[in-house]
Amino acid sequence: MNTNTTGSTRPRILMIYTGGTIGMKENVETGALEPFDFNHLLENVPRIKRLAYDIDNYQFEDPIDSSAMEPAHWQQIARVVENNYDSYDGFVVLHGTDTMAYTASALSFMFENLRKPVVITGSQLPIGEVRTDGEENLITALQIAAAKDLNGEPVVQEVAILFEDYLWRGNRATKHSSDNFNAFKSSNYPRLAKVGLGITYRREVMWRNPGHDPFHVKYGMDTNVAYMDLFPGINENFVRHLLSAPGLKGVVMKTFGSGNGPTAPWFLDAVKKAIDKGLVIVNVSQCENGTVLPTRYGAGFGLEKAGVISGHDLTSEAAITKLMFLFGQGMSSDEVKVAMEHSLSGEMNEQ
Repeated sequence: MNTNTTGSTRPRILMIYTGGTIGMKENVETGALEPFDFNHLLENVPRIKRLAYDIDNYQFEDPIDSSAMEPAHWQQIARVVENNYDSYDGFVVLHGTDTMAYTASALSFMFENLRKPVVITGSQLPIGEVRTDGEENLITALQIAAAKDLNGEPVVQEVAILFEDYLWRGNRATKHSSDNFNAFKSSNYPRLAKVGLGITYRREVMWRNPGHDPFHVKYGMDTNVAYMDLFPGINENFVRHLLSAPGLKGVVMKTFGSGNGPTAPWFLDAVKKAIDKGLVIVNVSQCENGTVLPTRYGAGFGLEKAGVISGHDLTSEAAITKLMFLFGQGMSSDEVKVAMEHSLSGEMNEQ
């Protein structure tokens, strides 16, 4: 860890560099983007030195493209935050965009009683390029991580994603564009802040942990889960094979509209048999906006009758990481079913 603290009372921020486009440079021989040393990143953003903060940094020994992100990396990020929680006012995680929403969702479940900002950001263009969005994203993320209210409390006390003009709740956001600077959005939950000439916070929608229990990290993650995207003409053999995969504990079923699926007897039979054997199946919509209402149409009621539980308005990223987290805590299938329908850290509306 590179430390530059002075012992002052200025905001103390820890940057955690995992990799991603924001810290990339072009290989002159192949033209491919490759990670560079974090110290080079600081050289490309001299304005950081003008912030009245004490900023330290930690970087992965081998920075990774976010497409290579694994639960073990989430645990590494979480461990850095836990080991340094009492020493810093806020944390900024530099991360690639492709799996950023997965990381944000996972950390939001792992961090119990979080009362400090963990702001995840990155960029669409490398920070060394002339038109990069990385410099502004990094500067703004640092400002948000340092922001305090009139009582001296952090304005943001949750895992959030900062990208271009908006701050989103981490477990509510999803990447919706691969070529726009505003790459993330949250269709079912309002922005936490708007970035313009200033940063305008919407404090009424921000997450606050109740009580006064100390910060704690729950590291367990169980990857015996899967997605199943529904589509017209989905094959019976495929469905039965997936739902009977050895070791599989949970499935996020991406359904049509407000939670509808095929009504073919073989399909509902396969689903019911899998659930009866202990598989947890969570219903989330393929639509970006809206919630699962399984009793609105007969096509959804059949799934509910078979034992599929509603994921309400969960993003698919939050749904899959929540399943990993709950099973990772050693919960039984019945316990996971109950917990999946209740909000842990503001990831869903329960109605």
